Amino acid sequence: MLPQQCIRLIKHSFTNIRIARCYSTSPETVGKQHQNVDQREVDNLSRQSEEWWDPNGPIRGLHAMNALRVPLIRDGLIATGVVGRDRIQKPKVLENVNILEVGCGGGILSEKLARLHANVVGIDPSEKLISVASEHAKESRDLIQEHIQYHVETIEAHASKNPERYDAVVASEVLEHVGDKVAFIEQCVSALKPGGSIFITTLNKTPASWLGAIVGAEYIFKLVPEETHDWDKFISPLELQRILSCYSCKTILLHGMFYQFWANQWCWTKNTEINYAIQAVKMVES
Repeated sequence: MLPQQCIRLIKHSFTNIRIARCYSTSPETVGKQHQNVDQREVDNLSRQSEEWWDPNGPIRGLHAMNALRVPLIRDGLIATGVVGRDRIQKPKVLENVNILEVGCGGGILSEKLARLHANVVGIDPSEKLISVASEHAKESRDLIQEHIQYHVETIEAHASKNPERYDAVVASEVLEHVGDKVAFIEQCVSALKPGGSIFITTLNKTPASWLGAIVGAEYIFKLVPEETHDWDKFISPLELQRILSCYSCKTILLHGMFYQFWANQWCWTKNTEINYAIQAVKMVES
Protein backbone atom coordinates (compact mmCIF):
# COMPACT_ATOMS: atom_id res chain seq x y z
CA MET A 1 0.00 0.00 0.00
CA LEU A 2 2.71 2.50 0.90
CA PRO A 3 4.45 2.78 -2.52
CA GLN A 4 1.13 3.51 -4.31
CA GLN A 5 0.18 6.06 -1.66
CA CYS A 6 3.56 7.71 -2.02
CA ILE A 7 3.02 8.10 -5.78
CA ARG A 8 -0.42 9.61 -5.20
CA LEU A 9 1.06 11.99 -2.62
CA ILE A 10 3.68 13.24 -5.09
CA LYS A 11 1.03 13.78 -7.77
CA HIS A 12 -1.15 15.61 -5.27
CA SER A 13 1.66 17.99 -4.34
CA PHE A 14 1.66 19.23 -7.95
CA THR A 15 -2.11 19.45 -8.35
CA ASN A 16 -3.19 20.98 -5.07
CA ILE A 17 -4.12 24.37 -6.56
CA ARG A 18 -7.89 24.41 -7.05
CA ILE A 19 -10.25 27.05 -8.34
CA ALA A 20 -12.89 28.10 -5.82
CA ARG A 21 -16.23 26.59 -6.75
CA CYS A 22 -19.56 25.50 -5.40
CA TYR A 23 -21.07 22.08 -5.65
CA SER A 24 -24.41 20.48 -6.34
CA THR A 25 -25.79 17.02 -5.78
CA SER A 26 -28.54 15.50 -7.84
CA PRO A 27 -31.69 14.06 -6.25
CA GLU A 28 -30.59 10.66 -7.51
CA THR A 29 -27.30 10.91 -5.66
CA VAL A 30 -28.83 12.10 -2.42
CA GLY A 31 -31.47 9.40 -2.64
CA LYS A 32 -28.88 6.64 -2.48
CA GLN A 33 -28.60 6.33 1.28
CA HIS A 34 -25.74 3.87 1.03
CA GLN A 35 -23.80 6.37 -1.08
CA ASN A 36 -21.33 7.33 1.65
CA VAL A 37 -21.21 4.04 3.51
CA ASP A 38 -18.02 2.18 2.62
CA GLN A 39 -18.68 -1.29 4.00
CA ARG A 40 -14.96 -1.99 4.26
CA GLU A 41 -14.56 1.04 6.50
CA VAL A 42 -17.59 0.04 8.59
CA ASP A 43 -16.30 -3.52 9.00
CA ASN A 44 -12.83 -2.30 9.91
CA LEU A 45 -14.14 -0.11 12.74
CA SER A 46 -16.71 -2.70 13.85
CA ARG A 47 -13.91 -5.20 14.47
CA GLN A 48 -12.74 -2.95 17.31
CA SER A 49 -16.17 -2.87 18.98
CA GLU A 50 -15.25 -5.08 21.93
CA GLU A 51 -12.39 -2.76 22.89
CA TRP A 52 -14.16 0.51 22.11
CA TRP A 53 -14.60 1.56 25.72
CA ASP A 54 -11.11 0.55 26.87
CA PRO A 55 -9.35 3.90 27.50
CA ASN A 56 -6.01 2.16 27.09
CA GLY A 57 -7.00 0.10 24.05
CA PRO A 58 -6.77 0.77 20.30
CA ILE A 59 -9.31 3.63 20.55
CA ARG A 60 -7.41 5.40 23.35
CA GLY A 61 -6.69 8.36 21.07
CA LEU A 62 -10.42 9.04 20.67
CA HIS A 63 -10.95 8.83 24.42
CA ALA A 64 -8.14 11.33 24.95
CA MET A 65 -9.50 13.63 22.22
CA ASN A 66 -12.57 14.35 24.35
CA ALA A 67 -10.38 16.73 26.35
CA LEU A 68 -10.42 18.99 23.27
CA ARG A 69 -13.69 18.05 21.58
CA VAL A 70 -16.07 18.64 24.47
CA PRO A 71 -14.79 22.17 25.32
CA LEU A 72 -14.68 22.94 21.58
CA ILE A 73 -18.40 22.22 21.24
CA ARG A 74 -19.39 23.80 24.55
CA ASP A 75 -17.39 26.99 24.00
CA GLY A 76 -18.39 27.18 20.35
CA LEU A 77 -22.07 27.15 21.23
CA ILE A 78 -21.48 29.80 23.89
CA ALA A 79 -19.58 31.98 21.41
CA THR A 80 -22.49 31.88 18.94
CA GLY A 81 -25.12 32.59 21.59
CA VAL A 82 -26.84 29.19 21.48
CA VAL A 83 -25.76 28.72 25.10
CA GLY A 84 -25.66 31.62 27.59
CA ARG A 85 -22.24 32.65 28.92
CA ASP A 86 -23.60 32.51 32.46
CA ARG A 87 -23.95 28.73 32.13
CA ILE A 88 -20.32 27.90 31.32
CA GLN A 89 -19.48 26.69 34.83
CA LYS A 90 -22.76 24.87 35.38
CA PRO A 91 -22.89 21.06 35.19
CA LYS A 92 -25.98 21.35 32.97
CA VAL A 93 -24.29 23.78 30.59
CA LEU A 94 -25.81 22.17 27.47
CA GLU A 95 -29.31 21.67 28.84
CA ASN A 96 -32.00 21.89 26.13
CA VAL A 97 -29.38 21.92 23.36
CA ASN A 98 -30.10 19.40 20.59
CA ILE A 99 -26.96 17.76 19.17
CA LEU A 100 -26.55 15.21 16.39
CA GLU A 101 -23.34 13.21 16.26
CA VAL A 102 -22.84 11.68 12.82
CA GLY A 103 -20.65 8.58 12.88
CA CYS A 104 -20.84 8.30 16.66
CA GLY A 105 -19.24 4.85 16.79
CA GLY A 106 -19.46 3.39 20.28
CA GLY A 107 -20.57 6.68 21.83
CA ILE A 108 -17.36 8.04 23.37
CA LEU A 109 -18.17 11.66 22.53
CA SER A 110 -21.97 11.39 22.62
CA GLU A 111 -21.95 10.26 26.25
CA LYS A 112 -19.77 13.15 27.33
CA LEU A 113 -22.13 15.64 25.71
CA ALA A 114 -25.16 13.94 27.24
CA ARG A 115 -23.54 14.23 30.68
CA LEU A 116 -23.63 17.99 30.17
CA HIS A 117 -27.40 17.55 29.72
CA ALA A 118 -27.48 18.04 25.96
CA ASN A 119 -30.15 16.08 24.09
CA VAL A 120 -27.89 13.89 21.97
CA VAL A 121 -28.75 11.69 19.01
CA GLY A 122 -25.92 9.47 17.78
CA ILE A 123 -26.13 7.76 14.39
CA ASP A 124 -23.78 5.27 12.77
CA PRO A 125 -24.11 2.68 9.98
CA SER A 126 -22.45 0.00 12.17
CA GLU A 127 -24.93 -2.18 14.05
CA LYS A 128 -22.12 -3.51 16.25
CA LEU A 129 -20.96 -0.08 17.33
CA ILE A 130 -24.47 1.22 17.98
CA SER A 131 -25.08 -1.88 20.09
CA VAL A 132 -21.91 -1.13 22.07
CA ALA A 133 -22.94 2.50 22.51
CA SER A 134 -26.46 1.61 23.65
CA GLU A 135 -25.30 -1.03 26.13
CA HIS A 136 -22.66 1.26 27.62
CA ALA A 137 -25.21 4.04 28.06
CA LYS A 138 -27.57 1.67 29.86
CA GLU A 139 -24.77 0.57 32.20
CA SER A 140 -23.81 4.16 33.05
CA ARG A 141 -25.86 4.94 36.15
CA ASP A 142 -24.82 8.60 36.18
CA LEU A 143 -26.19 9.11 32.67
CA ILE A 144 -29.76 10.29 32.26
CA GLN A 145 -31.10 7.96 29.58
CA GLU A 146 -33.54 10.53 28.21
CA HIS A 147 -30.59 12.65 27.12
CA ILE A 148 -29.19 10.15 24.64
CA GLN A 149 -30.50 8.10 21.73
CA TYR A 150 -28.67 5.88 19.26
CA HIS A 151 -29.77 4.75 15.81
CA VAL A 152 -28.28 2.54 13.11
CA GLU A 153 -28.74 5.09 10.36
CA THR A 154 -26.97 7.09 7.66
CA ILE A 155 -26.93 10.88 7.64
CA GLU A 156 -28.90 10.83 4.38
CA ALA A 157 -31.74 8.87 5.97
CA HIS A 158 -31.70 10.82 9.23
CA ALA A 159 -31.53 14.28 7.67
CA SER A 160 -34.47 13.59 5.39
CA LYS A 161 -36.64 12.98 8.47
CA ASN A 162 -35.15 15.71 10.67
CA PRO A 163 -34.66 18.91 8.65
CA GLU A 164 -33.26 21.87 10.61
CA ARG A 165 -33.75 20.08 13.93
CA TYR A 166 -30.37 20.43 15.64
CA ASP A 167 -28.49 23.26 17.34
CA ALA A 168 -25.23 21.46 16.56
CA VAL A 169 -24.11 18.70 14.22
CA VAL A 170 -20.84 16.95 15.05
CA ALA A 171 -18.75 14.83 12.67
CA SER A 172 -15.58 13.99 14.58
CA GLU A 173 -12.97 11.74 12.94
CA VAL A 174 -15.53 10.71 10.33
CA LEU A 175 -14.96 12.82 7.22
CA GLU A 176 -11.67 11.05 6.41
CA HIS A 177 -13.69 7.84 5.95
CA VAL A 178 -16.31 9.40 3.65
CA GLY A 179 -16.22 9.11 -0.12
CA ASP A 180 -18.59 11.83 -1.31
CA LYS A 181 -17.82 14.66 1.07
CA VAL A 182 -20.01 17.17 -0.74
CA ALA A 183 -23.17 15.06 -0.32
CA PHE A 184 -22.20 14.25 3.26
CA ILE A 185 -21.74 17.90 4.24
CA GLU A 186 -24.94 18.90 2.45
CA GLN A 187 -26.96 16.40 4.46
CA CYS A 188 -25.30 17.37 7.76
CA VAL A 189 -26.11 21.02 7.13
CA SER A 190 -29.71 20.23 6.18
CA ALA A 191 -30.26 18.77 9.67
CA LEU A 192 -28.86 21.94 11.27
CA LYS A 193 -30.98 24.89 12.42
CA PRO A 194 -30.13 28.30 10.97
CA GLY A 195 -27.71 29.83 13.48
CA GLY A 196 -26.55 26.40 14.57
CA SER A 197 -22.98 25.11 14.29
CA ILE A 198 -21.38 22.18 12.55
CA PHE A 199 -18.22 20.90 14.26
CA ILE A 200 -15.76 18.76 12.29
CA THR A 201 -12.45 17.21 13.27
CA THR A 202 -10.54 15.42 10.55
CA LEU A 203 -7.20 14.98 8.76
CA ASN A 204 -5.58 17.39 6.33
CA LYS A 205 -4.34 16.12 2.97
CA THR A 206 -0.63 16.89 3.19
CA PRO A 207 2.69 15.02 3.11
CA ALA A 208 2.81 15.48 6.89
CA SER A 209 -0.56 13.78 7.39
CA TRP A 210 0.53 10.87 5.19
CA LEU A 211 3.71 10.45 7.22
CA GLY A 212 2.05 11.00 10.59
CA ALA A 213 -1.39 9.45 10.32
CA ILE A 214 -0.54 6.55 8.00
CA VAL A 215 3.18 5.72 7.99
CA GLY A 216 3.76 6.61 11.64
CA ALA A 217 0.44 5.76 13.28
CA GLU A 218 -0.34 2.60 11.31
CA TYR A 219 2.99 1.06 10.26
CA ILE A 220 5.67 2.26 12.68
CA PHE A 221 4.07 2.92 16.06
CA LYS A 222 1.02 0.66 15.50
CA LEU A 223 -1.31 3.16 17.15
CA VAL A 224 -4.18 2.03 14.92
CA PRO A 225 -4.60 -1.02 12.64
CA GLU A 226 -3.03 -0.89 9.18
CA GLU A 227 -5.27 0.48 6.42
CA THR A 228 -7.45 2.36 8.92
CA HIS A 229 -6.97 5.47 6.78
CA ASP A 230 -6.94 6.16 3.06
CA TRP A 231 -4.93 9.29 2.27
CA ASP A 232 -7.04 9.87 -0.86
CA LYS A 233 -10.02 10.55 1.45
CA PHE A 234 -8.26 13.23 3.51
CA ILE A 235 -9.32 16.84 2.88
CA SER A 236 -7.65 20.21 3.33
CA PRO A 237 -9.20 22.91 5.54
CA LEU A 238 -9.48 25.17 2.49
CA GLU A 239 -11.45 22.63 0.49
CA LEU A 240 -13.68 21.85 3.47
CA GLN A 241 -14.39 25.54 4.00
CA ARG A 242 -15.31 25.89 0.33
CA ILE A 243 -17.83 23.08 0.61
CA LEU A 244 -19.29 24.50 3.81
CA SER A 245 -19.63 27.96 2.30
CA CYS A 246 -21.58 26.53 -0.62
CA TYR A 247 -24.18 25.34 1.87
CA SER A 248 -24.45 28.70 3.64
CA CYS A 249 -22.04 27.89 6.46
CA LYS A 250 -19.46 30.44 7.57
CA THR A 251 -16.31 29.10 9.19
CA ILE A 252 -15.64 30.95 12.44
CA LEU A 253 -12.95 28.72 13.94
CA LEU A 254 -10.07 26.67 12.59
CA HIS A 255 -7.56 25.05 14.95
CA GLY A 256 -4.79 22.55 14.45
CA MET A 257 -4.65 19.53 16.75
CA PHE A 258 -1.58 17.54 17.77
CA TYR A 259 -1.54 14.07 19.31
CA GLN A 260 1.26 13.42 21.80
CA PHE A 261 0.92 9.66 21.46
CA TRP A 262 3.64 8.90 23.99
CA ALA A 263 1.49 10.59 26.66
CA ASN A 264 -1.90 9.88 25.04
CA GLN A 265 -2.74 13.58 25.12
CA TRP A 266 -4.07 16.03 22.57
CA CYS A 267 -3.27 19.73 22.43
CA TRP A 268 -4.29 22.67 20.29
CA THR A 269 -1.76 24.07 17.85
CA LYS A 270 -1.61 26.67 15.06
CA ASN A 271 -0.31 23.93 12.76
CA THR A 272 -3.11 22.31 10.72
CA GLU A 273 -0.83 20.08 8.65
CA ILE A 274 -2.12 16.83 10.20
CA ASN A 275 -5.24 17.08 12.38
CA TYR A 276 -7.56 20.04 12.56
CA ALA A 277 -10.95 21.15 13.87
CA ILE A 278 -13.48 23.46 12.24
CA GLN A 279 -16.60 25.19 13.50
CA ALA A 280 -18.94 26.71 10.94
CA VAL A 281 -22.26 28.46 11.51
CA LYS A 282 -25.29 28.00 9.26
CA MET A 283 -26.31 31.46 8.16
CA VAL A 284 -29.84 32.70 8.73
CA GLU A 285 -31.47 33.58 5.40
CA SER A 286 -32.59 37.20 5.26
